[in-house]
Amino acid sequence: MERAPVTGRWRFVCVSEEYEAELGRTSYEHAMEDYRDQILRPDDPRHKMVGRVLERLLPNSGLKGDVEFHVIEDDDELNAFVIPGNKIFVFSGIMPICNNEDGLASILGHEIAHNVAHHVQENASLPYLTTLILGLATFFVDNSAQLTQFVLSYGLELPNSRAQEVRSSYQTEADHLGLLVMMAKSCYNPEEALKVWDRMAEADQSATPQFLSTHPTDRNRLKRFQQWLPEAIEKQAQSQCGHMTQHCQYFCAC
Repeated sequence: MERAPVTGRWRFVCVSEEYEAELGRTSYEHAMEDYRDQILRPDDPRHKMVGRVLERLLPNSGLKGDVEFHVIEDDDELNAFVIPGNKIFVFSGIMPICNNEDGLASILGHEIAHNVAHHVQENASLPYLTTLILGLATFFVDNSAQLTQFVLSYGLELPNSRAQEVRSSYQTEADHLGLLVMMAKSCYNPEEALKVWDRMAEADQSATPQFLSTHPTDRNRLKRFQQWLPEAIEKQAQSQCGHMTQHCQYFCAC
């Protein structure tokens, strides 16, 4: 057992970082095989835009080691993800939702935060935790099929199961790290995160983007962003870029 970042919740992690890295290598190979012909050239403006945002975010991210990123040309795919091993993939379809570099920083900060918090490592441990609970329950309480089904349903399958609850906490932690640490300390406007999720919700009305299938937009989530916003703005003002932000706002208003 260990403490998760930001929330401080206790979490069960039994797979190693080496195993997480291996999962990342396999996922990276599959991603490159699937999208190789759609990867934008480094001189493409969208690739350059992602590079500029990462250049500011990464020093405040907590990521260790080299970072590799690719922008995939697919305007119908509203998605971005970071694979263990610091491999970042951004689909061109999410760029209009981001609208600007601040909006893109909110998406990238969130995705990078999943890596920093080792959510893949934790998620890979969940089946082992369920198996452990099932084994203890059948040994000490009951070995019936009904108990087995109950434990599996509560642990993994039902919408409000323990596994779903834990995965929901991944999103809260990534939102918090992305907004309060990466965006605010990297001179990006934290208020743009709210605007991004508003635009994402509008896109969700016509068709569910891939990003929303794992990052649901709900009132509680938007409320958390609103609650964190004053702290994020304060952190931004306290950071070394506070003066730069004030100058930028001055010249933009002129």
